[in-house]
Amino acid sequence: MTEPARVPVLNIANVLTMSRLVLVPVFLYLLFAEDGHQPWWRLAAFGVFAVASVTDHVDGNLARKHGLITDFGKIADPIADKALTGAALVGLSLLGELPWWVTVVIAVRELGVTLLRFWVIRHGVIPASRGGKAKTLVQIVAIGLYVLPLPSWLDVVSVATMGAAVVLTVVTGVDYVIRAFRLRARGKRAVAGA
Repeated sequence: MTEPARVPVLNIANVLTMSRLVLVPVFLYLLFAEDGHQPWWRLAAFGVFAVASVTDHVDGNLARKHGLITDFGKIADPIADKALTGAALVGLSLLGELPWWVTVVIAVRELGVTLLRFWVIRHGVIPASRGGKAKTLVQIVAIGLYVLPLPSWLDVVSVATMGAAVVLTVVTGVDYVIRAFRLRARGKRAVAGA
């Protein structure tokens, strides 16, 4: 019986994940160019943010479709997501366009989930849930609306979308806490039973 081939860490899905990390400082540079309020620079920042966000969807699909899932990818992908969204939220708050409490709530949840993943990693990996994926999508749309130089009459759409993102962020954060404790308990039972 032959062993299944090991998936190399250096594969297209992981390269896309790492490219998302590389795009974070490019995005921030464009976001803050000319004091952060020049429409053309904001459109360029939105373009980079959109490309980086699309890589999140593409790398996951490629990994699943072509069997390129690695433990590195399972950890690096959410970190790259959090770096992109975190940088965008902090940038928007520094520009005075997004309340700091929104950035803090989302950042605390994202950091907490990342720490939970590391806390239970020896018992298994907590995969992204449907709620987590929906949260990510709504966050991306909300951030995109804030980055775009939209007319002020569309502010209500941006605020409502960000409000939905905050609610999903909190709800899915609670779900991750529950799943982490269950995974850890199962792992401890398995060790005790061995």
